[in-house]
Amino acid sequence: MSLQQKIADIEAELAKTQKNKATMSHICLLKARLAKHKRELITPSGGGGGSQERGFEVKRTGDSRVGLIGFPSVGKSTLLTTLTGTFSVAADYEFTTLTTVPGIIRFKGAKIQLLDLPGIIEGAKDGKGRGRQVIAVARTCNLILIVLDALKPLKHKQIIENEVEGFGIRLNKTPPDIVFKKKDKGGINFSSSVPQSELTLETVTAICKEYRILSCDIRCNCDASAEMLIDAIEGNRVYIPCLYVLNKIDQITIEELDVLYKIPNVVPVSGFHKWNLPELLERIWERLDLIRIYTKPRGAVPDFNDPVVLRRSDATVADFCDHIHKGILKDFKYSIVWGQSVKFNPQKVGKEHVLEDEDVVQIVKR
Repeated sequence: MSLQQKIADIEAELAKTQKNKATMSHICLLKARLAKHKRELITPSGGGGGSQERGFEVKRTGDSRVGLIGFPSVGKSTLLTTLTGTFSVAADYEFTTLTTVPGIIRFKGAKIQLLDLPGIIEGAKDGKGRGRQVIAVARTCNLILIVLDALKPLKHKQIIENEVEGFGIRLNKTPPDIVFKKKDKGGINFSSSVPQSELTLETVTAICKEYRILSCDIRCNCDASAEMLIDAIEGNRVYIPCLYVLNKIDQITIEELDVLYKIPNVVPVSGFHKWNLPELLERIWERLDLIRIYTKPRGAVPDFNDPVVLRRSDATVADFCDHIHKGILKDFKYSIVWGQSVKFNPQKVGKEHVLEDEDVVQIVKR
């Protein structure tokens, strides 16, 4: 029996199994088995796998990476050309783009790499078309833009989310607060700091045994589901922010647009008419959570034309130094900072100081 058939059988059994306390252990076992089969399907064993990615993966450049995902002919190529000036073939027939086409968005002094990925189809997570390669590239992105046709947005949104989730990408989610540690002996120890609505020692044991884990420590610091525990055990999930780009809004009415605007994280645009692209750029900047830091050489004015762009989560003075040159920290004495991150302007700070957007930094060496 093929993996696809095994997956289909498990999904069918899950659909017809009533969810209650008596069946919860069996359901968790099925979910764990399903996750294992899907992992085997999307990461085939044996040599030659690298050739499958040829023409899809491109060298990472710029300060961050954004991927365009969507069904064929939703306007991804037009958006890439409009936002970056990079030509990507756009036409009225499907599968115009057959490989990854990169471009660079220059915005607020940052260089953001934008990838136009080939259109995916339903069943991509199961290897149909070239969906496996497309979504594998999407896993390397800092932000995903799911491009939807304004005439059929909700249907496409649900299908694409299902395909992406099936490939281990969690959209607009944070990793579950679950501590999982395998051991050589001692059995399965399960504890939680908050009440659990789904997981019990019995269900946790069933999931662990499916993975042939006989001894481990598991502690849940959140109300976790079976899927969340499976993600923690698998350990290969990626958590990526996502925006839904509602394209071709010139083809719908204002009333329809008002309704679709209520979808969380949606940005309505018209790539062809260049409508609302400034808002899209602002939302991309916001979701990437980037900040600009300006350098100030000693005795000179700050350089406001070429900022150092950092992720807000990695924005200490030490990160700033490493971004400029790996050897700076060896001779680092202190830094002088002007901006929102300090109480006084200027202020002397150490390398652990956390910077804010548009701070000005001068490095003083020993």
